[in-house]
Amino acid sequence: MSDNLTNTAENRALDWMLGTSTTAPTLPLKVALVTVAGDDAAAGTEVAGGSYARNDVTFAAASGGAVANSADLLWTGMPAATLVGWEIWDSAGTPVRWWYGPLDSSKTLALGDEFKIAAGGLSLSLS
Repeated sequence: MSDNLTNTAENRALDWMLGTSTTAPTLPLKVALVTVAGDDAAAGTEVAGGSYARNDVTFAAASGGAVANSADLLWTGMPAATLVGWEIWDSAGTPVRWWYGPLDSSKTLALGDEFKIAAGGLSLSLS
């Protein structure tokens, strides 16, 4: 998915490419699920309740200007919710939101359901 960097990520990428900063996300990166979509400037409404917690994510090496998650992402014991999108946050003391985007289609979950994004199912690109 292209053009879904947050304003913070866009600014930090430009600073890094222009040599004015060496900043990088604090690993591990984490995927959050949202029930109301965010945008470049504001985070969405993150799922709350059940056994929900952000999931650590790793990516394969970039190729052709794109990357994808290298392992399945699985959330179990979810609360009843309708998921509309995802966000990628780092693990800094005050976490920074880097990317966001919609799911291919919204997903309504019942209490206790699980939700999975298969390996390769979360792709990011710069184009």
